[in-house]
Amino acid sequence: MGTGPRRDDRRSAEETDGCTVSFPGRLRDVTGARLAADGYLAGLARTSPPTGPDCWNDILLVVTELAANVVQYAPGPFELRMRRTYDGVHVTMHDSSRVRPEPRPFLPQGGGGGIGWHLLHSLCDQVSVVVTEDGKDVHAFLPW
Repeated sequence: MGTGPRRDDRRSAEETDGCTVSFPGRLRDVTGARLAADGYLAGLARTSPPTGPDCWNDILLVVTELAANVVQYAPGPFELRMRRTYDGVHVTMHDSSRVRPEPRPFLPQGGGGGIGWHLLHSLCDQVSVVVTEDGKDVHAFLPW
């Protein structure tokens, strides 16, 4: 019977604290949200590497899509929160709109758009929306 730990129980700040970043809601904040997510994932990967080759990019794509939708459909400040879960990463995007996202048909001849909500559902293990007094939270759970 062993007496030592079976694995390295040291946890990074990314695993224990998560990441919360607020943005004023400008167009350039879409890039800011992506960079904040990338920084969080870089720290997380040092102690808890992703389990698949696409995990990192899928999370960045989801964060970028959520931030772009906030800037387009819910003008005003927004907040990105990320935290490690048992088998993945939980991304929450809070914005000031109380309107739930709705899937739209993809009509490329009409100028594009309409694929974001479908994209989120295809990349995420789970997606949910919680309407709050001051807006809504979109929760996305992705593998890591």
